[in-house]
Amino acid sequence: MGAHHRARRAAEADGPAADGIGRRRFLGYVVAASTLTVAAQLGESVLAPDEAAAVVPSVPGPAEIYDLNDMLTHATLPTANLITIRVEADGTVSFALPRAEVGQGITTSSAMLIAEELDVPLDRIRVTLADARPELLFNQLTGGSNTTVSTFTPIRVAAAVARERLLKAAALELGEAVGILTTKAGAVISSVTGRSLGYGELAAKAASVSTGQVSVALKKPAEFKVVGTAQRRIDALEAVTGRKKFAMDLHVPGALPAMVCRPPTINGTVRSVENLDEVRSMPGITDVVPISTGVAVRGRTFGQCIDAVRALRASWGPGTADGASDDSVRDELRRAELPLPALNLLTKAVDARFTFHFASNSALEPNCAVADVRADSAEIWASLKSPIVAQEEIALKLGLPVSAVKVHVTEGGGSFGRKLFHDAAAEAAEISKAMGKPVRLMWHRTDDFRQGRTHPMSTSRVRATYALGEVLAYDQRHTSVATDFGHGVGEIITAEAARLPVGDLTFSETIFTLTQQTPYHFGLVTQLLSETDKRFNTGSMRNIYSPNVRCAQELVVDELARRMGKDPYRFRRGLLKDERGRAVLDKVAEVGRWGRSMPAGTAQGIAIHPEYHSYVAVLAEIDCRPETTGRQIPDAFTGPRVTKVVCAVDVGLAVNPRGLEAQMMGGIMDGIAITLTSGLHLENGHFQEGSWDNYFYTRQWNTPPQLEIVVMPPTTGEPGGAGELAVAGAMAAVACAYGRATGTMPTVFPVNHAGPLGFEPLPTTPPIPASPTDGLSRAF
Repeated sequence: MGAHHRARRAAEADGPAADGIGRRRFLGYVVAASTLTVAAQLGESVLAPDEAAAVVPSVPGPAEIYDLNDMLTHATLPTANLITIRVEADGTVSFALPRAEVGQGITTSSAMLIAEELDVPLDRIRVTLADARPELLFNQLTGGSNTTVSTFTPIRVAAAVARERLLKAAALELGEAVGILTTKAGAVISSVTGRSLGYGELAAKAASVSTGQVSVALKKPAEFKVVGTAQRRIDALEAVTGRKKFAMDLHVPGALPAMVCRPPTINGTVRSVENLDEVRSMPGITDVVPISTGVAVRGRTFGQCIDAVRALRASWGPGTADGASDDSVRDELRRAELPLPALNLLTKAVDARFTFHFASNSALEPNCAVADVRADSAEIWASLKSPIVAQEEIALKLGLPVSAVKVHVTEGGGSFGRKLFHDAAAEAAEISKAMGKPVRLMWHRTDDFRQGRTHPMSTSRVRATYALGEVLAYDQRHTSVATDFGHGVGEIITAEAARLPVGDLTFSETIFTLTQQTPYHFGLVTQLLSETDKRFNTGSMRNIYSPNVRCAQELVVDELARRMGKDPYRFRRGLLKDERGRAVLDKVAEVGRWGRSMPAGTAQGIAIHPEYHSYVAVLAEIDCRPETTGRQIPDAFTGPRVTKVVCAVDVGLAVNPRGLEAQMMGGIMDGIAITLTSGLHLENGHFQEGSWDNYFYTRQWNTPPQLEIVVMPPTTGEPGGAGELAVAGAMAAVACAYGRATGTMPTVFPVNHAGPLGFEPLPTTPPIPASPTDGLSRAF
């Protein structure tokens, strides 16, 4: 991104904290197969409660006791034994990961866990993505920063079972005792004679003719040689050389490009098409059919499909948000706000309301899928974070048994929650069925911005009551356009439960309660959610509620510190509940030189965010001087610039510190964007932004020149959540820095939302722009 980046990793801690789970024994399975195949444990021992913590001055919130990550992890345990590792005859190790790789690096971290316990080189491990497997129930959902947490023990157990089987097979072959054999670099070696046998030579001999339960001990963290070391991603070379395969790269016989002409307003419906025959006769076009979401076209090339979409003359029915605008939605949210408790006249209060506008949930890879629907079967290829729901719901819509629908999970070019939904896969299946032909469906980027998923608009009403230098109560009423949780927790029952009418907020309230926590001693704390109707296409965008909720809270903390005449860093430090939180806060204050002298119009901001048993602290420096905010970039909004970010992160045990650094960098850029420049403008039932060049995500000219990530020493023996962690911390730190630099607490996000658009909105009819003929006009 053109930024100077340094990363620090402190020395690993020794002692009991680093030993984590120690030498507890775990149950695993040897599976009947031709070569060695092993499975993970059922997980009863993992569910054993930890020793009760000492009583703390404030009552812990629900998410501090049991959070969404805990729920997702425990939901995977009953089917953990269905996840298998296979040692092949050529000495490689195969593992079909029941999660979706969308750039977050989980194929690499999973391979590292196998390499650690099985003592096999990383480059000999082949990690693929598993097809939809309904028998896994909740164990094939990718979300909530949960993949590494929930698979950490099962993958290691399966690998440890494989290692013990290989040792026993080698003992028989070599005629030596198992106790004198060791494993190294994919081979079993005798410590007495030096003789060795490769895993490939032993794969068939170690196999079992029946499935049986075994018990194994895992390595202690102090013995790790792979876990905790910085590793480049196993797919890095393929990614940078263009050889990595995504859904659009697959060759499916007969599958031609397809696109959809969509309505001018959100969720409009097609009434009629004036020129179907005319469009069918256009060059390369093979089929044109009306579908539930618009009019689908299929052609020889995507360019021909774009021309056909633009040529269609359709009559459209009303959408679900016709006439809606930012102002009307904000008014609706305010009417839906839950009341705050009465204010005690003997106390003072910081009272504020924050507004967070819609944000695009588009990924860099356009929404896409391949589908081949026949009379009695269907096959789907797409990047899916909830493939079981996709399989079950597509089967239902096609009128086929679930077993007749195969869903293949491909790698994805980004997600941030977008690929929890199978919109493109379901649409591709509908088109393929209507045309009777296989299709390669791709949404235009304008489709994604105007008809795709968004992070819902919300408001947060906050009141912090204080007296005599102490915070006595903190009340927050977060009101949001309804978040669609139609993916459930990975299967159709919870998916349907999440679609209940808005009057029943059970599902959303559960997610909100299990994700939101206050890291400070604020006396009596209440955080409640209210939602409005589901007429918008929303989703669990990276971090769900946390960026907005935590940003509002941290701005109020800054205001409390100002009113009490206290330093914002030291004020936070004195109120923090947890030592891990204090450690990351101290680290960013130290490395970022908190409190240093800075010119007027510039400032530092600091914030902390706990989530999923992990902690992050962020220090940001911002430049709000006129010469910076007024700089001109063609077709862009520049505004304030974040000039420096220091991030300290504690995830308990970082499996791959390099991958963790990358996750933090991405989250920081997200946080900068949604604070300063990235928001959707709703007008008359549609969003004005029509592509990435209209939507001002953190660009080269707004990327901080100085960026430093500090990975803290291990504090536990197990990993915590990391994928979403930095977004809320970065957003809050940047917002606090902005408030200190301008002297006014920001209350509307992104802060530029009321300013000039910085672009000329694309028309809604035709729904997508023409293909460019000369890209040089867009080069800088």
